[in-house]
Amino acid sequence: MTPMPLQVPLSAGPEPAVLVLGLVLCYAAAAAVLLVLFPPRPKVTLELQSGAEAEPKSRLTGITSVATHLAETILRQLKGAPALSSALEIAGLKLRPADFIVIVAAPAVVLALVGVTLGGPLVGLLFAILAAVAAKLVLGVLASRRRAAFNDQLDDSLQLMASGLRAGHSLLRAVDALATEADAPTSEEFARIINETRLGRDLGEALDAAAARMQSEDFLWVAQAIAIHREVGGNLAEVLDQVGQTIRERNQIRRQIKALSAEGRMSAVVLGGLPFGMGAVLFVISPSYISKLVETPIGLVLLAIGAVLLVIGSLWLRKVVSFKF
Repeated sequence: MTPMPLQVPLSAGPEPAVLVLGLVLCYAAAAAVLLVLFPPRPKVTLELQSGAEAEPKSRLTGITSVATHLAETILRQLKGAPALSSALEIAGLKLRPADFIVIVAAPAVVLALVGVTLGGPLVGLLFAILAAVAAKLVLGVLASRRRAAFNDQLDDSLQLMASGLRAGHSLLRAVDALATEADAPTSEEFARIINETRLGRDLGEALDAAAARMQSEDFLWVAQAIAIHREVGGNLAEVLDQVGQTIRERNQIRRQIKALSAEGRMSAVVLGGLPFGMGAVLFVISPSYISKLVETPIGLVLLAIGAVLLVIGSLWLRKVVSFKF
């Protein structure tokens, strides 16, 4: 008898119903995020002008409002609203903390449901944690870019302030000119300084707070120079010119170092993202092969060891390509 050929069953991919469910959840999360970022403008109709009742809100708007109210309640109980509001302000995002929580929670819930459907509760929890970590990283990147832009604009800002002082304006008037004529984020920070002084805060304290908020050692020098001038007097315009010249030379050295270390920073990014990219590719190509990492105890231990080694390697590479001067 001729032996029958051995047939190896192929690993079945995700069912169509699972894919449809994932797409529906992704579209729902995207709609919720867009609704929070770009709320619909109310239309003033003849009925509203005549005192008639407004049209009822849609179900999606109601769900978003309930989620935002719940996020506000949780933040109020945890007392985390001021810290999150400060982080959003430093990042340049004009959002309320509750809105940001809803924007992050919607994709996290969708990713968690997709992970539970595809790989179980552990994968769903991992996807939700990754969404929260990604939101924190995005805030950090936006804040770093805003601070870098502030430092790059600082020498021009000092020139504009010194020109205003030479023209006979007071110090507060020169700072107010920066708040109206400079580019963002310099204009935003100096506008905040002016508003704080109008509310009764001392100018020196407002400048020190701005330097700490932007983590700018150069602007701290400016604040100290202004504080010394207010105590002993002198030609502040000339002092600002000297400080601006020093800051300009430091910025030139900083740009040279950034250009020389660009290759190392890019290598660190590639090496840090390579495990996640390979894992995603293997998950799409052969789910049965990669699923052993999350379905067996040995695979979970290997994942934990790999995560620890990845964190150590990332911190080491970051230390190598970071320069302080």
